Amino acid sequence: MKRNVRQHIIATASTLFYRNGYNSTGINEIISESGIAKATLYNHFKSKEDICLAYLQHKHNKFSHDIKAFCTSKEEGEKQVLAVFDFLSLFFKEKDFNGCWCIKTVSEIPKDNERIRNEIQNQKHQLITFIAELIRENLGILSEAESENLAKQIYLLYESAVAESHLHQEDWPIAQAKSICEKII
Repeated sequence: MKRNVRQHIIATASTLFYRNGYNSTGINEIISESGIAKATLYNHFKSKEDICLAYLQHKHNKFSHDIKAFCTSKEEGEKQVLAVFDFLSLFFKEKDFNGCWCIKTVSEIPKDNERIRNEIQNQKHQLITFIAELIRENLGILSEAESENLAKQIYLLYESAVAESHLHQEDWPIAQAKSICEKII
Protein backbone atom coordinates (compact mmCIF):
# COMPACT_ATOMS: atom_id res chain seq x y z
CA MET A 1 0.00 0.00 0.00
CA LYS A 2 2.84 2.39 0.87
CA ARG A 3 4.24 2.12 -2.70
CA ASN A 4 0.80 2.89 -4.17
CA VAL A 5 0.46 6.06 -2.06
CA ARG A 6 3.91 7.20 -3.20
CA GLN A 7 3.00 6.54 -6.85
CA HIS A 8 -0.30 8.36 -6.38
CA ILE A 9 1.53 11.41 -5.01
CA ILE A 10 4.00 11.31 -7.91
CA ALA A 11 1.21 10.99 -10.49
CA THR A 12 -0.72 13.87 -8.93
CA ALA A 13 2.35 16.10 -8.65
CA SER A 14 3.32 15.21 -12.22
CA THR A 15 -0.02 16.35 -13.55
CA LEU A 16 0.16 19.59 -11.57
CA PHE A 17 3.82 20.38 -12.31
CA TYR A 18 3.41 19.67 -16.03
CA ARG A 19 0.18 21.63 -16.38
CA ASN A 20 0.84 24.56 -14.01
CA GLY A 21 4.61 24.64 -13.58
CA TYR A 22 6.88 23.78 -10.68
CA ASN A 23 6.84 27.19 -9.01
CA SER A 24 3.08 27.63 -9.42
CA THR A 25 2.31 24.31 -7.75
CA GLY A 26 2.44 24.34 -3.98
CA ILE A 27 2.79 21.48 -1.54
CA ASN A 28 -0.72 22.18 -0.21
CA GLU A 29 -2.16 21.83 -3.72
CA ILE A 30 -0.43 18.46 -4.16
CA ILE A 31 -1.78 17.34 -0.78
CA SER A 32 -5.29 18.53 -1.61
CA GLU A 33 -5.36 17.01 -5.10
CA SER A 34 -3.89 13.75 -3.78
CA GLY A 35 -6.44 13.55 -1.00
CA ILE A 36 -3.76 12.77 1.58
CA ALA A 37 -2.59 14.23 4.86
CA LYS A 38 0.47 16.49 4.99
CA ALA A 39 2.21 13.91 7.19
CA THR A 40 1.63 11.26 4.52
CA LEU A 41 3.30 13.41 1.88
CA TYR A 42 6.28 14.10 4.13
CA ASN A 43 6.45 10.40 4.98
CA HIS A 44 7.29 9.76 1.33
CA PHE A 45 9.14 12.95 0.35
CA LYS A 46 11.34 15.20 2.44
CA SER A 47 10.89 18.28 0.21
CA LYS A 48 9.23 19.71 -2.86
CA GLU A 49 12.56 19.24 -4.63
CA ASP A 50 12.36 15.48 -3.91
CA ILE A 51 8.85 15.41 -5.39
CA CYS A 52 10.17 17.26 -8.43
CA LEU A 53 12.92 14.70 -8.95
CA ALA A 54 10.37 11.89 -8.70
CA TYR A 55 8.17 13.76 -11.21
CA LEU A 56 11.04 14.14 -13.68
CA GLN A 57 11.95 10.47 -13.34
CA HIS A 58 8.29 9.41 -13.70
CA LYS A 59 7.84 11.42 -16.92
CA HIS A 60 11.20 10.27 -18.30
CA ASN A 61 10.59 6.58 -17.62
CA LYS A 62 7.28 6.62 -19.47
CA PHE A 63 8.69 8.73 -22.29
CA SER A 64 11.76 6.49 -22.73
CA HIS A 65 9.70 3.33 -22.80
CA ASP A 66 7.16 4.77 -25.23
CA ILE A 67 9.59 6.36 -27.70
CA LYS A 68 11.76 3.24 -27.83
CA ALA A 69 8.77 0.97 -28.42
CA PHE A 70 7.38 3.32 -31.07
CA CYS A 71 10.62 3.81 -33.01
CA THR A 72 11.72 0.19 -32.97
CA SER A 73 8.28 -0.91 -34.19
CA LYS A 74 8.92 0.91 -37.48
CA GLU A 75 10.60 -0.53 -40.55
CA GLU A 76 14.36 -0.75 -40.14
CA GLY A 77 16.50 1.91 -41.74
CA GLU A 78 15.89 5.63 -41.94
CA LYS A 79 12.24 5.19 -40.88
CA GLN A 80 13.28 4.16 -37.37
CA VAL A 81 15.40 7.30 -36.99
CA LEU A 82 12.73 9.58 -38.44
CA ALA A 83 10.17 7.94 -36.17
CA VAL A 84 11.34 10.17 -33.30
CA PHE A 85 9.49 12.99 -35.08
CA ASP A 86 6.44 10.83 -35.75
CA PHE A 87 6.40 10.03 -32.04
CA LEU A 88 6.64 13.74 -31.23
CA SER A 89 3.75 14.44 -33.57
CA LEU A 90 1.57 11.98 -31.65
CA PHE A 91 2.74 13.49 -28.34
CA PHE A 92 1.82 16.95 -29.63
CA LYS A 93 -1.70 15.77 -30.47
CA GLU A 94 -2.38 14.61 -26.90
CA LYS A 95 -4.92 16.88 -25.20
CA ASP A 96 -2.57 17.75 -22.34
CA PHE A 97 0.55 18.51 -24.43
CA ASN A 98 2.38 21.31 -22.68
CA GLY A 99 5.87 21.16 -24.12
CA CYS A 100 8.94 19.59 -22.57
CA TRP A 101 8.67 18.93 -18.83
CA CYS A 102 12.44 19.20 -18.48
CA ILE A 103 12.77 22.60 -20.13
CA LYS A 104 9.74 23.90 -18.25
CA THR A 105 11.26 22.77 -14.96
CA VAL A 106 14.82 23.95 -15.59
CA SER A 107 13.49 27.38 -16.50
CA GLU A 108 11.87 27.64 -13.06
CA ILE A 109 14.66 26.44 -10.78
CA PRO A 110 17.47 28.57 -9.40
CA LYS A 111 20.70 28.33 -11.37
CA ASP A 112 22.46 26.68 -8.44
CA ASN A 113 19.97 23.80 -8.07
CA GLU A 114 22.36 21.09 -9.19
CA ARG A 115 20.19 18.10 -8.17
CA ILE A 116 17.36 18.97 -10.54
CA ARG A 117 19.65 20.32 -13.26
CA ASN A 118 21.77 17.13 -13.17
CA GLU A 119 18.66 14.95 -13.43
CA ILE A 120 17.47 16.89 -16.47
CA GLN A 121 20.91 16.82 -18.10
CA ASN A 122 21.05 13.07 -17.52
CA GLN A 123 17.64 12.58 -19.14
CA LYS A 124 18.62 14.66 -22.15
CA HIS A 125 21.87 12.72 -22.47
CA GLN A 126 19.87 9.47 -22.44
CA LEU A 127 17.76 10.78 -25.34
CA ILE A 128 20.91 11.58 -27.33
CA THR A 129 22.25 8.09 -26.55
CA PHE A 130 19.00 6.52 -27.74
CA ILE A 131 19.11 8.49 -30.99
CA ALA A 132 22.75 7.47 -31.49
CA GLU A 133 21.75 3.82 -31.02
CA LEU A 134 19.02 4.21 -33.64
CA ILE A 135 21.58 5.73 -36.00
CA ARG A 136 24.16 2.97 -35.46
CA GLU A 137 21.55 0.24 -35.93
CA ASN A 138 19.82 1.77 -38.94
CA LEU A 139 22.06 4.04 -40.99
CA GLY A 140 24.91 1.84 -42.05
CA ILE A 141 28.51 2.17 -41.11
CA LEU A 142 29.29 5.38 -39.28
CA SER A 143 32.06 5.86 -36.80
CA GLU A 144 31.18 6.30 -33.14
CA ALA A 145 32.03 10.00 -33.40
CA GLU A 146 29.91 10.45 -36.55
CA SER A 147 26.95 8.68 -34.93
CA GLU A 148 27.26 10.83 -31.82
CA ASN A 149 27.54 14.02 -33.86
CA LEU A 150 24.49 13.16 -35.99
CA ALA A 151 22.54 12.17 -32.87
CA LYS A 152 23.23 15.59 -31.34
CA GLN A 153 22.03 17.31 -34.50
CA ILE A 154 18.81 15.27 -34.54
CA TYR A 155 18.37 15.89 -30.82
CA LEU A 156 18.58 19.66 -31.40
CA LEU A 157 15.99 19.41 -34.17
CA TYR A 158 13.74 17.37 -31.89
CA GLU A 159 14.07 19.76 -28.95
CA SER A 160 13.43 22.82 -31.08
CA ALA A 161 10.38 21.11 -32.59
CA VAL A 162 9.02 20.45 -29.09
CA ALA A 163 9.53 24.06 -28.02
CA GLU A 164 8.23 25.67 -31.19
CA SER A 165 5.18 23.41 -31.55
CA HIS A 166 4.31 24.29 -27.96
CA LEU A 167 4.82 27.99 -28.61
CA HIS A 168 2.81 28.11 -31.83
CA GLN A 169 0.28 25.46 -30.79
CA GLU A 170 0.72 23.95 -34.24
CA ASP A 171 2.62 20.93 -35.50
CA TRP A 172 4.41 22.56 -38.45
CA PRO A 173 7.69 22.80 -36.47
CA ILE A 174 7.66 19.02 -36.07
CA ALA A 175 7.09 18.47 -39.79
CA GLN A 176 9.87 20.93 -40.65
CA ALA A 177 12.30 19.32 -38.19
CA LYS A 178 11.57 15.91 -39.68
CA SER A 179 12.14 17.31 -43.18
CA ILE A 180 15.52 18.74 -42.16
CA CYS A 181 16.40 15.44 -40.50
CA GLU A 182 15.63 13.56 -43.72
CA LYS A 183 18.13 15.79 -45.50
CA ILE A 184 20.94 15.34 -42.98
CA ILE A 185 20.64 11.57 -42.77
